[in-house]
Amino acid sequence: MPVPGGGFNQAYNAQAAVDTSSMLVVSLTVTQACNDKEQVVPMLAQLAALPASLGQPKELLADTGFYSAKNVEACEACSIDPFIAVKRDEHHPAPQERFTEPAALPADATPAQVMAHKLKTKAGRALYALRKQTVEPVFGIIKSVLGFRQFSLRGLKKVSGEWTLVCLAWNLKRMAVLRPQ
Repeated sequence: MPVPGGGFNQAYNAQAAVDTSSMLVVSLTVTQACNDKEQVVPMLAQLAALPASLGQPKELLADTGFYSAKNVEACEACSIDPFIAVKRDEHHPAPQERFTEPAALPADATPAQVMAHKLKTKAGRALYALRKQTVEPVFGIIKSVLGFRQFSLRGLKKVSGEWTLVCLAWNLKRMAVLRPQ
């Protein structure tokens, strides 16, 4: 993968789909592509292949690296409501922006415009905010608490197995916390 300042580094892009209520990793993958935009459709296919007893996701929360009109349409084709950030938000928006609803959309709005509009609503902002307390902590805890900061193996197949074991360890740790007392 390209590195800042030029050149390349042997690296992998680890992905995980996390359930917002339990914080369990429900699907995962590793790729050598540095762009996250191409990872939504394969992850949707993995989620669709999960057993029906687990249920199917209703919403997809993702940061701006995953945004494309194609991904929004792919989510809708899978009956999943996408909440993918279109661009980076300002850190300190004006109060009127935080507490007001956006203007109505035109009737001929594209799916991407509809999704961007939903993200500006109070309900959309609240739902999207779950990403910060669901997916981000999982990756942070895996790195800081479990101490997994780099892959030990080489080769995509071996690294995929290693990432599966790391996510399994996370899920076991999380299930121990979730079990009824």
